[in-house]
Amino acid sequence: MLRVGRAVACMACKNLVSNNMGVRFRMPLQKLHPLSRAIHHRYNASANPQRPPHCSAARHFTSMSRLPMRPPKPPPGHGGWRYQQHRNFWMLRLASRLLKLRYIVLGSAVGGGYTAKKTYEEWKDMLPDMSAYNWVIPDFVWELSDHIDLDKLTKILPELEEIAKLLPELPDFDKIGENFTFLKSILSTGVSVGSEGASGLRLLLAEAPGDTPVKAATEAPVTAKPEASDKQFKKSSDKEKVDQLQEELLRTQMKYQRMLERLEKENKDLRKVMLQKDEKGIHQRKIKVCKSLIDMYSEVLDILSDFDSNYNTQDHLPRVVVVGDQSAGKTSVLEMIAQARIFPRGSGEMMTRSPVKVTLSEGPHHVAMFKDSSREFDLGKEEDLAALRHEIELRMRKSVKEGQTVSPETISLSVKGPGIQRMVLVDLPGVISTVTAGMAADTKETIFSISKNYMQNPNAIILCIQDGSVDAERSIVTDLVSQMDPQGKRTIFVLTKVDLAEKNLASPNRIQQIVEGKLFPMKALGYFAVVTGKGSAGESIDSIKDYEEDFFQNSRLLKDGMLKAHQVTTKNLSLAVSDCFWKMVRESVEQQADAFKASRFNLETEWKNNYPRLRELDRNELFEKAKNEILDEVISLSQVTPKHWEAILQKKLWERVSTHVIENIYLPAAQTMNSGTFNTTVDIKLKQWTDKQLPHKALEVAWETLQEEFARFMAEYKGKDQDDIFDKLKEAVKDESIKRHKWNERAMDSLRVIQHNALEDRSITDKPQWDAAIQFMEETLQARLKDTDSVINDMVGPDWKQRWMSWKNRSPEQHTRNETRNELERLLKLHEDHTAYLANDEVTTVRKNLEGRGVEVDPALIKDTWHQLYRRHFLQKALQHCNLCRRGFYYYQRHFVDSELECNDVVLFWRIQRMLLITANTLRQQLTNTEVRRLEKNVKEVLEDFGEDNERKVHLITGRRVQLAEDLKKVREIQEKLEAFIEALHKEK
Repeated sequence: MLRVGRAVACMACKNLVSNNMGVRFRMPLQKLHPLSRAIHHRYNASANPQRPPHCSAARHFTSMSRLPMRPPKPPPGHGGWRYQQHRNFWMLRLASRLLKLRYIVLGSAVGGGYTAKKTYEEWKDMLPDMSAYNWVIPDFVWELSDHIDLDKLTKILPELEEIAKLLPELPDFDKIGENFTFLKSILSTGVSVGSEGASGLRLLLAEAPGDTPVKAATEAPVTAKPEASDKQFKKSSDKEKVDQLQEELLRTQMKYQRMLERLEKENKDLRKVMLQKDEKGIHQRKIKVCKSLIDMYSEVLDILSDFDSNYNTQDHLPRVVVVGDQSAGKTSVLEMIAQARIFPRGSGEMMTRSPVKVTLSEGPHHVAMFKDSSREFDLGKEEDLAALRHEIELRMRKSVKEGQTVSPETISLSVKGPGIQRMVLVDLPGVISTVTAGMAADTKETIFSISKNYMQNPNAIILCIQDGSVDAERSIVTDLVSQMDPQGKRTIFVLTKVDLAEKNLASPNRIQQIVEGKLFPMKALGYFAVVTGKGSAGESIDSIKDYEEDFFQNSRLLKDGMLKAHQVTTKNLSLAVSDCFWKMVRESVEQQADAFKASRFNLETEWKNNYPRLRELDRNELFEKAKNEILDEVISLSQVTPKHWEAILQKKLWERVSTHVIENIYLPAAQTMNSGTFNTTVDIKLKQWTDKQLPHKALEVAWETLQEEFARFMAEYKGKDQDDIFDKLKEAVKDESIKRHKWNERAMDSLRVIQHNALEDRSITDKPQWDAAIQFMEETLQARLKDTDSVINDMVGPDWKQRWMSWKNRSPEQHTRNETRNELERLLKLHEDHTAYLANDEVTTVRKNLEGRGVEVDPALIKDTWHQLYRRHFLQKALQHCNLCRRGFYYYQRHFVDSELECNDVVLFWRIQRMLLITANTLRQQLTNTEVRRLEKNVKEVLEDFGEDNERKVHLITGRRVQLAEDLKKVREIQEKLEAFIEALHKEK
């Protein structure tokens, strides 16, 4: 290549450039660019002496400049040597032009490369910054040379001759010897091969930008030293060689285990970051499907827990059932799987009193939530953990009925967090062998029943927890598990407290027998050994994991080969249980969906045959319908007319107080001899009655009237095609509303003042009021006289007409009373103005007269008979006096002056009647303005309380129709959710 202007030029072409160009060439040929030498050195005279030297004019231009214009031809007659030179060196001119064309091509290539580089830089700037995820690449990739000592591993391998001595009868020994020799050759030359580039991993590590150089132990070839190795093996015994090999393998295995845990932790942090991203992507959609999948499955199990199965449709959906002896460590294992200490703890006492269903799923934050609550407990905060444990304990104690120790009611809890294995576990109460003080007598049988109920599900995975620190012969749960799963096809055995077992057992081989399934009569899919801490309640999950890892790293159970690495730690247990759970789910969920589909068909067929014209309303829908009807009936109370209210209230109030008015006010006052005493007695007794009894009686009457009207409207509404299925509910709502309703206390005080003022008034203004009082008095006295005659007839028995017509006879007591009545009536005829009471001498006279006729009678019987006879006599005289007072209004206006007629009793009844009218009006106003609305409010509150109480609704709304609608709704819901779950499960595959 030719560069012009103080740069470089071929030494062979130096003489071809004219001196007037001002270019000097002082650079040797060896320092020129190789491409320039290859192009121009061929024209050097020394290189090719047969060819004449060529010359080309050197011009000041670059490859990016315009090409020089062709020089003009010389004018005619001006030929000279210059013109001849152009004609003689046409080859040189052709080469020069070709070189110019190459400059154009090379310049274009340089420009295109620069443009491509700039475009690449712009495109690279548009890419997202992935530097935040550099930590995802695990550190152990760069540390393999530290963890694998090929030189040491080669030295401890025995020689082929020693293997032949140890295993003389081994078949195919020649082939095994060839493989063993090939293994030693690979180990002895592996490092050198890696350093030469045969190992892609080491080449990648060596060229990784920004990384430290690979260690010398990895780069330097490891040469085998057969001579030293032979000497070392000859000096050591066979047993020591085996021990060294096992120790090295165990150390290597534990190193890889730590690297795996580190990688899992980094992966967990990465998944947490990805879950928190708002951008939608493939990974986020995958995580959402995984997270919602277990939630969908858990919802199906929640519905099934409340489903009363019919038509042999049973809940056979898989879940992990955690069973074990009391204090065997069930809860601790479950907490290690959930990665949080979420359960209440106690020292030796029973803490798990009811089944706890825990749904484990993956999420960005470590939180827990109950099925029937919206509160989230942050499991990273100790305050929320304590609150969660307290809430679980409260729910357990609340679920246990009075007189019981455990409960079959399930508590549903969900736990989410990054890196948690998805599954559904049910923690059951620990199996006990003896009922202790404070427990119910049937506690042992109840726990066995609950455990069998969960384990008899053919698709349930049984996680059998056995305490390794106690003798295996004391275990009860193993026999129970072997009965439920004799073949061990769905049982996973877990041995807890292995650290205590190794420390206490004289023969560690028993642990090996347990985890190999040779000590217990039960079979299992897998056997695991775990350590769940040192027994302190304050230990955290991380500290327990560290303690478990350190224990197994230093335990002789692994060093001696009694346990395998995949059989230890709760992490491996969690992975195994999760895999087994989802395998069981995929195998059985479609079969369960078909079973519920068949059950749905049977239920729909029964409904169509039995209730063809009725809607399929479940219990909640029926309750809402009944609620609307009850509220309509309460609203109808506001449509009652004031006249109707007042008439009912006045009538009922008089029925309630009439006895007191007649017996305690009117009769005592009427037996006095003058009007002054009569009025005084009446005023005193009315005042006492108003202050103590009357307001309270009036409010009772008003409340009872409101109840009766409410019941009447409900009965009338019932006649309008009301469903009889609501009768119990309406009656319960009415009773509860009445029980809660309390009349306003201020109403009683105001009512007392009104009644007192009404009774104080004695002024009858006109004749109609007087006549109304006469009529009221007459009706009252006639009713009392009728009642008195009825009592006397019952006392003396049937008269002669009834005896002859109805064939009735008197009893001996009735005969005695009849004789006594006849004697007393003769006394009244002689003394019509007799007082209300008999004197003792009069009682003796009557008794003597009866004894003379052969009738033995008791003085008390005489007085009792006299009371009724005198009452009838008095009422008859009062009715006669009432008739006389019909024309007494004129004398009343003159205050009975100059008149022998005194009608003070009529004034009394007018006062009573007016008090009844005013009280009825006042109560009606209170009812319509206040109490009806308060009753409506109480009814609404009762309905809301009943709506939240499922047990009460089940008790009040019953019947085959209700149960059939309930089952049909739940079966449909279960089937739909199962189908949605199966679809999501297939998408995940």
